[in-house]
Amino acid sequence: MPHKSKIKPIEIKIDNPKIRPSRIDETEKVFFNFRRLQNVRGKFEYQNRGVSYFNCLINRLCEISKMDRKEMTVVNRGSHCGLRCHRIDFKNYSIIENGFGIPGNDELDEDAWQFSLSQEAHGRVHGYFVGNIFFIVWLDPDHNLYKKH
Repeated sequence: MPHKSKIKPIEIKIDNPKIRPSRIDETEKVFFNFRRLQNVRGKFEYQNRGVSYFNCLINRLCEISKMDRKEMTVVNRGSHCGLRCHRIDFKNYSIIENGFGIPGNDELDEDAWQFSLSQEAHGRVHGYFVGNIFFIVWLDPDHNLYKKH
């Protein structure tokens, strides 16, 4: 005969004030995280770039950090500040990568984004969002994410 457990299951009510769903505060400014930054030889190398590249990078990160996620991804796209920001579709035939290659985190590839550093030069920055934190994965000064035609 099976032994009956003396432990009573706890019933959690949905309206429990201690359990709240996490929310993205759309008014919070964008933060940057470099924890996932990859320096991929021959594709996404940045260590030998000159001072002008890093000045441009820092200036762009400063500009974007004054924006919230919606301002970055929707409002300022193609604006006077030259911010070109859009999703990355790794299924696109002209993209040379299948994803960021972060083990166990394929869903990050679904929210992949890129933004330009300037209107004319210095390439792009590729990464993904978690809330309002943009995790930078690749610095792409030579536009190597896309096949050369």
